[in-house]
Amino acid sequence: MTEAERGRLLRRGRTAARVVLVWLTVALSLHGLDLWLDGFSMPQWWQPIVCALLLGLLTGVVWPLVLRVALPLALFTLGIGSFLLLGAGALAALAAVPGVQVDGLRTGVLVVVGISAVNAVVSSVLAIDEDEIFFRRAARSSRRRPEQAEDQPPGVIFLQVDGLGYDVVRRAVRDGDMPTLAHWLAKDSHNLTQWQTDWSSQTGASVAGILHGSNYDILGFRWYEKDRDHVMACAHPKDAAEIERRHSDGRGLLAVDGASHGNLFTGDAPHYSLTMSAVSVLLPKGLRRRRKDRVGAGYYTYFANPVNAVHTLLSALVDVGRELSAAARQRRARVHPRVKRGGIYPLARPGTTVIARDVTVSAVLEDMLDGRSVVYADFLGYDEVAHHSGIERFDSLAVLRAIDQQIGRLHRASELAPRRYHLVVLSDHGQTQGWAFADRFGETIEEYVGKLCGGPSEQVAQTGGPIAQRLRDRSQRAGRIEHKPRLDRTGPSEVKRVAPGVVVTVSGHIAMVSFTDYEGRVELETIEREYPDLLPALVDHPGVGFMLVRSKEFGPVVLGRDGLHRLATGYVIGDDPIAHLNPHAAEQIKRVDTFPHCADIMINSRFDPETEQASPFEMHVGSHGGFGGPQERGFLIYPREFDSPGELVGAEALHKLFRLWLTKLGHPEPA
Repeated sequence: MTEAERGRLLRRGRTAARVVLVWLTVALSLHGLDLWLDGFSMPQWWQPIVCALLLGLLTGVVWPLVLRVALPLALFTLGIGSFLLLGAGALAALAAVPGVQVDGLRTGVLVVVGISAVNAVVSSVLAIDEDEIFFRRAARSSRRRPEQAEDQPPGVIFLQVDGLGYDVVRRAVRDGDMPTLAHWLAKDSHNLTQWQTDWSSQTGASVAGILHGSNYDILGFRWYEKDRDHVMACAHPKDAAEIERRHSDGRGLLAVDGASHGNLFTGDAPHYSLTMSAVSVLLPKGLRRRRKDRVGAGYYTYFANPVNAVHTLLSALVDVGRELSAAARQRRARVHPRVKRGGIYPLARPGTTVIARDVTVSAVLEDMLDGRSVVYADFLGYDEVAHHSGIERFDSLAVLRAIDQQIGRLHRASELAPRRYHLVVLSDHGQTQGWAFADRFGETIEEYVGKLCGGPSEQVAQTGGPIAQRLRDRSQRAGRIEHKPRLDRTGPSEVKRVAPGVVVTVSGHIAMVSFTDYEGRVELETIEREYPDLLPALVDHPGVGFMLVRSKEFGPVVLGRDGLHRLATGYVIGDDPIAHLNPHAAEQIKRVDTFPHCADIMINSRFDPETEQASPFEMHVGSHGGFGGPQERGFLIYPREFDSPGELVGAEALHKLFRLWLTKLGHPEPA
């Protein structure tokens, strides 16, 4: 690494001057707090100087030792708890100085927050920019690490930009929104390629496939399981732990001295932080796992410095302002499509765009300095903002620029690590933009299906396309039967029914209809006799692209407005409803049909190739979770010296590729 790349503050001879300047600045700050803060008094000129020294020792020496015990408090309060403890420490330290008056814990906390804010400002001024702060901390941490053996194989850092599609990353690289990745590609150190997601183009299926090598029976970000009368949700700790239990064989991608940060699943990593399936404090004993790390160990260094918490808090407040401004600009300009962005969202957004990002970068830096063999971390911010703003709106691209900056910092900081590291950047899926189904058609897909299953048949139009008419003719020949509950369930159900015996679960661009009065998969012939208007009305709906059902006679069948496709034989009647999709779509849909918990009707939204838009079944602008457009094209940027991946179809293919790369680098196979 060149001197310029290290940043100005890594040059020798400036540490002592910086320490003295910060000390004097804190002393002046304490004098200012004496004048401004009620209940805090330093009447003698020498007291601020002595107290600045004591507080410096408290935050620099004592606090890191206390944090080894108090880390869970700091982690689960996102740093707020650390200020309470530091306030108590400051109260005790200042009270030991003769003549200094500190009126209670509240005053002690305000003093700590004040001097931490001053430290953050002074560090920024000295460093000129944030990169210099980052590298100063990285260099300081690296000097404390023991040297490791030189014969270790290079490590690999996998950085996932959640929701960033191949089409968008190409334009971001071209237009200067991701200069770090653009630099890699321009100097030919890395290659860019795309990969085809599974039908369920969402994080749960993708990350399970990438980290554990299997995403079997994962139908969406949430799906209904009849045998348990339960909706599985990948973002729920108990469900995430159950999903990992079903798919882990103990030999995940991160099993050998790996680390997982900000993910849904651990990949069998012995080290992890903020990983949904490992939130053990919320899980029953049967789903908990023993790990070598205590809770939040990966974030120890981040919370050990109170300045970090102040910086993150201030950045989060700025991001709230950005969100409010961006939402107002959309409303004034009457931008469409758009969704409501009020309520709790402006306050929740910084959780992914700032807080999770900062602590994840800190954790990855620690992993590199500790010489971990392989790390997989997820940057969530772009996916969250694109859901509400749009996939290439100005505020979404601003989040991308911030993520690219962090990737660049980690790439440069890897030079300080005790082993060589390769960086791989990828996405778990893309996003397709469009006007939400409920906004476009005036009702949700759940309400529409409920009306078709519970309302009188004469309310449904009897005209439509050729497949709808074909289905009506079949229903008339078979004869209608009255729906009667068939399964005896004791006690109330936790899952809401849209009509008696009917559950609809949505996941982005897929809606899943399940008939709970039947065990197992309900066949087409039964559906059209009990609900003769349901399939014709759905197949003709302008927001529905195609549906998967299983026929007793023909096996899995894909229905569209103007044609159908029998997947078992490949026989097509009319226009093939999946002809405009990727060439592997038929096989991928057929695979989902084999899943034990496949819904009775799988509905995919309609994609318009001219506008590249589709209407998601959730209240999003940018969305994913099905076939159609950019959502099904993820990207992969990898070092040129790695083996070329060829065509990549499905997340499980990425797992095999990454395992191959690790093996060729010399990493041992997990036991």
